[in-house]
Amino acid sequence: MSAIKRFNDLLAGLPMTIIGGIFLVASFVLPRIGYPEGELLAWVCVFICGIPLLYLSVWRIIYNKGISKISSALLITIAMFAAIFIGDLFAAGEVAFIMEIGAILEDMTTERAKKGLKNLIALVPETARRIEDGKENVIPVTEVRIGDIIRIVPGETVPVDGKVLSGETTMDQSVMTGESLPVDKAPGDQVFSGTVNRFGSVDIEATKEGEDSSLQKLIRMVEDADKNQAHTQRIADKWASWLVPVAALIAVAAYFVTGEIVRAVTVLVVFCPCALILATPTAIMAAIGQATKHGVIIKSGVALENMGAVDTIAFDKTGTLTYGRLEVSDIVPMGGVAEDELLTIAASVERRSEHPMGKAIVAEAEKRGKTIPDCEGFKMSAGKGVEAVVNGSKCVVGNPAFVYGDKVPAEVESVFSTMRSEGKASVVVQSEGRTVGVLGLSDVLRPEAKEVISELNGMGVKTVLLTGDHREAADYFASKAGVTEVRAELLPEDKLSSISEMKSGSKVCMIGDGVNDAPALKAADVGVAMGAMGSDIAVEAADVALMTDDITKVPYLKWLSNAAVKTIRVAITISMTINFFAIIASVTGVLNPTTGALVHNAGSCFVVLLAALLYDRKYPGDKKAKAPSAPRGKDLVGEKSIKPVPETD
Repeated sequence: MSAIKRFNDLLAGLPMTIIGGIFLVASFVLPRIGYPEGELLAWVCVFICGIPLLYLSVWRIIYNKGISKISSALLITIAMFAAIFIGDLFAAGEVAFIMEIGAILEDMTTERAKKGLKNLIALVPETARRIEDGKENVIPVTEVRIGDIIRIVPGETVPVDGKVLSGETTMDQSVMTGESLPVDKAPGDQVFSGTVNRFGSVDIEATKEGEDSSLQKLIRMVEDADKNQAHTQRIADKWASWLVPVAALIAVAAYFVTGEIVRAVTVLVVFCPCALILATPTAIMAAIGQATKHGVIIKSGVALENMGAVDTIAFDKTGTLTYGRLEVSDIVPMGGVAEDELLTIAASVERRSEHPMGKAIVAEAEKRGKTIPDCEGFKMSAGKGVEAVVNGSKCVVGNPAFVYGDKVPAEVESVFSTMRSEGKASVVVQSEGRTVGVLGLSDVLRPEAKEVISELNGMGVKTVLLTGDHREAADYFASKAGVTEVRAELLPEDKLSSISEMKSGSKVCMIGDGVNDAPALKAADVGVAMGAMGSDIAVEAADVALMTDDITKVPYLKWLSNAAVKTIRVAITISMTINFFAIIASVTGVLNPTTGALVHNAGSCFVVLLAALLYDRKYPGDKKAKAPSAPRGKDLVGEKSIKPVPETD
C-alpha cells in the first residue's frame, strides 16, 4: 500500500501535472493542424492526472464517514470515465487536469510550519542545583522531586515551579505572563519554571515536578491547541453530497429523453465543479501574495478565510499595543530640586545597575544629553533598590519600603498611589537623607494603537485586551488605546480559557508576541504574531506573522481577508451561473463533450483572472497619514498627571 501511495504522490506532484498539461494541449492542437493521431496524447494526461483522482475518490469512499464519502473527486472521476467511454479523450484529460491544478494550488496555500515546539522545549533547563545536607549537587532536572530544595543563581532559568525559602531576587516572568516589568521575589513567593532569575540567589522548595510544571503545561497547551485546529475542506466537497446525485439525475434524464449518450456525458463534464475547486485556492494565493508585499505572512488559506469571519480581536498588551520596553514617563522633583538634577542623581546611582528600571533611567538622562557623574560604593539590594555615593553625597534609589522603612511620607505615598493607578512603576530618590523626587516608569503605548482600535471598531470588530500585567496597568493602557473590554493578571492558561470562552459565540483573532501567548494564538480561530520583535515560538504558533511591529497591518489584514472571501463568493456565483447555462446547452445538444470542456475551462480561467485582480487591489487605509514612530515614552503614555510637590524632608 505504501508503494501505491508513493506512486500516487509522484503523479500528483507539480512536475508530473505540468507534463500531463503539455500532452493535453498537444492532443487538442495536433488534430486541428492535420495530425489526427495527436488526440491519443491525451491518454498521457488521463494517466498522470486521472490515477490520483481515482485514488482520492476511492480512498474517500473507503475511509470517509457518511455523506462525506461522496466528494467532488467522485463526480469528476465519473465524468472522466464517461468521456473515455464515448472516446472523447480531451474532455477526460481536461477535467482531471483542472482537478489536479486545484489540489496543487490548495496544498501550496495550506501547508503549515510545525516546528515551534522545539524552541519551547529548549527553554526547559536540563539541570538543577539541589541542596542536600548543606551541599550543592547538580542533577538532571528530571530527578527533581516535590519538596527538594533547589538553588537558583543570577542568570539561571528556574527549572521547576516552587516557593522561595530564602533570599531575595527579581524574576523576569515574561515567558509565562508577558509582564513588561520584572517581578520582585521574597520568601513565600511563588516562582515558575522557565522564568529567568535576574539578580539575587534564592533557594526554593519544589512544589511541582516534571510534566506538572508551568512550562511543561505551556508546551502541552500548544500541542493540544494545534491538534484541535480544524482542517479545511474544499467548498466543492461540501456541496458534493448534492452535486453528484443532481448531476447523475440530469445526465440520466438527458439520455432517456434524447436517447443520446453524448449529451449525458456532456452534462457530466460541464457539471464538474472545477471552477469551484479553483475559486478558493487561487483567490487565497493572490491575497497571500499581496499580504507578503505588505510584510504580512499568512501561513494558510484557512487562516485568511477565518480572518474574514472574525468579529472579535483580542490583543496582548506588552510588545503588541505597547513597545514592550520601559521608559521614564514622569519626573516629579521634591524639595526644591530641579527636574534635570533629580534625573542626573538617579542616573548616577543606577549607572552600574543591570536592572531594567535602572537602565531606563540612565537611558533617559543620556537622551537628554546630561553628564552622568560616576559613583562610589555602589550597593544593590535585590528587589529593593540601590545606593551609592555621588559627588560626596550618599544617595538612594528604590522602593519606599527600602528608603523609608515603615514611615513613608504622605506626599511620596500619594505620588506612588497615583502612578500605580496608571499602571506605572516608580522609585523614590533620596540624597543625604533628603527626598529629592520620584521617577515614574512605564511601558510605551504605540502611537498608532488608538487609530488601529478605532478602525477595527469601524469594521464592526470588537476589541479585547488580554494581559498578564496588573489590573491598573491594563485598565490605563486600554483607556488610552480605546479598548473597552479588559482581562488582566492572566497566566497562559487563563488567556487560553478566555479565548475558548469568547469562541463560544464569536470568531476570535488573537494578536500577541510572547511565548506566553503561544497557546492562545493556537487556540484562536486566527492567531497573529508580532514577528519583528516576537518570540520564535509565538511566530510559529500563529497563523499569521507581522514581519514588522506595525500594528496598522491588523486592519489591513482584516480588510484583505474580507476582500478575499468576497472574491471567492463572487467567483463561485459566476462559475455556478456558467455551469447552469452550460448544462442547458448540453441537454439541448448545443455543446458536445469537447466544446463543453472548453466552456467549462473558460469558467475556470475566469475564476483565476478574478483572483489575479485581488493581488493588485489597493488598501484604502494606505491613503491615511501614518503616525510618527517611537516618540519619547512620556509623550505616548499621556500628559504628566503629577505636578512637582512642595519641599519636604
